Amino acid sequence: MSIISSKIRFQKINATTIILLFILILAGGVVRSTGSGMGCPDWPKCFGQYVPPTNSSELPADYKKKYVSIRLAKNQRFAKMLDFFGNEQFARRIREDKSILIPEEFNAFKTWTEYINRLIGAISGLFLLLAAIFSFSYKAENKWIPIFSITNVVIVMIQAWLGAIVVSTNLVPIIVTVHMLLAIAILAISIGTYFVAKTLGKQNGVKNIVTLVVSLFALLISIVQIVFGTEVREKIDAVATRLQGGYRDDWVNSIGSIFENHRATSIVILVTNVVLFLLVRKYFSKYSMQQQLMSFTVLIIMLQIVTGIVLSYWSLPPIAQAVHILLSTVLFGTQFYLMLNIYKPVYLQGGYK
Repeated sequence: MSIISSKIRFQKINATTIILLFILILAGGVVRSTGSGMGCPDWPKCFGQYVPPTNSSELPADYKKKYVSIRLAKNQRFAKMLDFFGNEQFARRIREDKSILIPEEFNAFKTWTEYINRLIGAISGLFLLLAAIFSFSYKAENKWIPIFSITNVVIVMIQAWLGAIVVSTNLVPIIVTVHMLLAIAILAISIGTYFVAKTLGKQNGVKNIVTLVVSLFALLISIVQIVFGTEVREKIDAVATRLQGGYRDDWVNSIGSIFENHRATSIVILVTNVVLFLLVRKYFSKYSMQQQLMSFTVLIIMLQIVTGIVLSYWSLPPIAQAVHILLSTVLFGTQFYLMLNIYKPVYLQGGYK
């Protein structure tokens, strides 16, 4: 296979990987919103099988006791690791978490929802590995493409391990947040390496520094918003557990100030992107990549506002939760790609007026 064909293969695989990552985030949102995170009590298998059961009759009689003991042992190892790194308070929290002792009842829907999520994750990991292999076709021209592609594979391995911890700790909030942030990092690296590969050797340069700064600020605020959103979800989970899944109308009002922070950040995002829209419109041509990305960003923000309203006033319907999570990551991905195009506006793409 020639170097040129390997490069084309890398770009296609990387683009497919980015799409798969968005699908994976949607699947993770469905898992979270439907409470299916513990649908498979073990990892990487599901109830000790590569293809999970569809009926409780297919499970061993002592499956509850078995998987509780496995989780306890895994959590002890994780707590020891936390002790080693000096996080004794978090380690003690895990050791004293009595919810670990409560076995999950088998639910075929939740089991297969989590299994499909893991399957999409495995396929995404395979494509990330393929992207890393074909990235070496760029090593003579840009060493950072293979370096970051390999780094992404390493992060995915950490993410897979963290996924096992998420399961064994019964979705401890801080671990779920880190899990989400790592997913964002993997997505950013994939988008970044794709962009560099596509624009390698083309003339580029910063058109307007103010536009670049505003785009960077918009991106950072979106990351903060994702963190706040994850924390809102964690508080909602805690309230739902306390109320045993009932009184959904009261969940939003019971989570405290974090929801207000989340809503206030949404306003900042809207204002920032309006300013960015005006700057992009001023400094880039009507049919440029930058204007197209900016228009798509505005569309995503509008849809995000709609799903946020639905979540707030219609008792957090699960489908809206999943879509809201997906839109937040699509917004991040679009803003990141827009920032890259503003930082290195390619002449051949019609980036300038």
